[in-house]
Amino acid sequence: MDYKLIAIDLDDTLLRDDLTISERAKRAITSSMEKGVLVTFATGRMYRSALPYALDLGLDMPLITYQGALVKYADGREVYHRPIELDVAKEVIKFGKPSGLHINAYIGDELYMEGTTIWGKKYAAIAKVPIHFLNLPGDLKEKPTKILFIGESAELDEMAQKLVEKFSNTINVTKSKDIFLEVSHPKATKGNALKELAESLNIDSKRVIAIGDNMNDLDMIRYAGYGVAVANAVDALKKAADFVTKSNDDDGVAEVIEKLVLKENNIEIM
Repeated sequence: MDYKLIAIDLDDTLLRDDLTISERAKRAITSSMEKGVLVTFATGRMYRSALPYALDLGLDMPLITYQGALVKYADGREVYHRPIELDVAKEVIKFGKPSGLHINAYIGDELYMEGTTIWGKKYAAIAKVPIHFLNLPGDLKEKPTKILFIGESAELDEMAQKLVEKFSNTINVTKSKDIFLEVSHPKATKGNALKELAESLNIDSKRVIAIGDNMNDLDMIRYAGYGVAVANAVDALKKAADFVTKSNDDDGVAEVIEKLVLKENNIEIM
C-alpha cells in the first residue's frame, strides 16, 4: 500500500518522555515528506505548544490541535476553529468545580486557570506556555477552545461519566493521559479532523496512517487505513490498532514510518 498521509500524536507517542523528538524519528519523518507523503500532528496540545515541534520538522500541513477543535497551518492560516459554546462551557466548569479537580480553560490559544496549583504548574511546564489567571466560570466571556480537568485517574473517570450523563451531545469528553480529562466541542475529535483533512486532499482513508497512545486517539486509529498504537499505549487502543509498534522512548513512530513508508530493511508490517 502506498500511504499518502500520516497523522501522529505528540505526547507519549512521537515525543519521548523528556519531551524531545529523536533524531531517528526526525529522519524518518523528513524522508517520508521527501517521498511526497504528507505528515501532520494530531494532538490535544495547544496550537502554540505544538508549533515549535512542527517548525523543527518543517511540517507544512494543517496541524490538528486541541483534540481537533483548532486546525491551523504552521504559518498561522486557520482552517477551522470549533470552540465550546459559552453557556455550555460555563455550566461544565460550574459542575466540575466542587470536585476539587484542577481546571484549565483555553481562550485565543492562551492558558487560563483560576489559581496556581501543583497540577497547574506541572501542566504549564509540559506545555511550555505562560499562565493567565481568570475567575472561572464567572469571568469567562469568550467561547473556550477546550476545558481540561487535571487530577487523579480514578477521580477523572468518575467526572467523565458524570459529564457525559449530564451534558450528553453538547460536549466531547475523553482522556489524553491518566491525569488529563479533555472537554471539547462535540465534533472536535482527532478522528473527525483527520477525516476532514484527508477528504479535503482527496486521500482515501485506506492510504492514511494514524499513530497514538491514548483514548483520545481511538477514533482516528479506527478511521485510518492503518492504525498504530505505541507499546506504552492503553490496552483499549492496542486492541483497536492494526499494529502495536515500539514505545515512544524506543522510536516506535520511526519504526512504523521506516517499514510502511520508507520500506527499509525490506520488512513489511502485516
